Amino acid sequence: MTSDTAPSRETARARRNVTVLVLAQAFLGAQMSMIFTMGGLAGQTLAPNPCFATLPISLIVLGSMLSAGPLSGFMQRAGRRAGFLLGIAGGAAGAAIAALGLYQGSFGLFLAGSLLTGLYMSAQGFYRFAAADTAEGAFQPKAISYVLAGGLVAAILGPQLVKVTAEAMVIPFLGSYLVAIGINLSGVLLFAFLDIPRPPPRDPAHHRGRSRADLLRDPAIAVAIICGMVSYALMNLVMTSTPLAVVGCGFDTGTAADIVTAHVLAMYVPSFFTGHLIARFGARPIVALGLAILAAAGAVALTGVEIERFLVTLILLGIGWNFGFIGATAMLAQSHGPEERGAVQGMNDILVFGGVTLASLASGGLMNCSASSAQEGWTAVNMAMVPFLALAGGALIWLTLRPKDQA
Repeated sequence: MTSDTAPSRETARARRNVTVLVLAQAFLGAQMSMIFTMGGLAGQTLAPNPCFATLPISLIVLGSMLSAGPLSGFMQRAGRRAGFLLGIAGGAAGAAIAALGLYQGSFGLFLAGSLLTGLYMSAQGFYRFAAADTAEGAFQPKAISYVLAGGLVAAILGPQLVKVTAEAMVIPFLGSYLVAIGINLSGVLLFAFLDIPRPPPRDPAHHRGRSRADLLRDPAIAVAIICGMVSYALMNLVMTSTPLAVVGCGFDTGTAADIVTAHVLAMYVPSFFTGHLIARFGARPIVALGLAILAAAGAVALTGVEIERFLVTLILLGIGWNFGFIGATAMLAQSHGPEERGAVQGMNDILVFGGVTLASLASGGLMNCSASSAQEGWTAVNMAMVPFLALAGGALIWLTLRPKDQA
């Protein structure tokens, strides 16, 4: 009797955890689409130099990179729930400090709040890994995909909250950051329903897994990290500049928010079937398709700055990110043992968000300081995608062509 009922209990637990994580991605994740919509515009009102307009977004990603390793280790010891609660505490505190920076007109405080917000972004990045913790077999890539699909609500909710709250107070965007505080606090109740067992404590007498150096020398792990890093970094590079480019080309903030909404929808709508595609065709072909779609997004962006072209570029950018990033996550999840989970996932997110940090830093400079007009800056941003797409595509081809006993 016990053996018959155990699988059903495990399946029920896995599905409940996925439900909790989908809701977290949907509602708590709305703060990230809010901040990425308004962060550059708010930063532009405070920055002493327009080249630093996207620095707040860069510091969010930097905070995510710096906290990924410690947060992964903390969750390895204390469990996923404790790590996610720590993340929402960072998100609430970061939004509060950013709001204070806006209120006092202090770019330094605004940057400090942005850096602390990175702790939440890092925690959100682990939602996809947490979905795989209690999922097994073919349900594992589907669980990852479903959790990322929760971003659909975030895609609609976040930018629309910006439209409603950006001018709700005398100081632009102050109301938006106050709303972000409340969004974080709602997560305390939500994570009470999460049920992911803590990993067993390490026993020095037993196998502890490979060292980080050995893990990075594993071709499957290395290529998965490269593809995930390039997919996420290039998406961030172009998305961060989009509100600046749209407004710089003569359109209003509401139009920029609508384009970001369409982009984030494109990031998450495919998640309803990406996991099924990976289960059927494998992760590598889906990653390759994602990289090709990212290249198509850059090609469309180079043809002009009409609203329709911005819209198509950002939709393709979102779809390409979805296939590339989910596919790379599935590749990574299949390439290590349970005892290596904390090391691999922490190392992956340090490298991925390190690349995203550099991309967001470069985005503002390319957009505002590399050319004499918004259109020329937008061209520079999209041309910068080329070498990195070549790197990821080449790495994936190399891995695929390796002999079967080495791949």
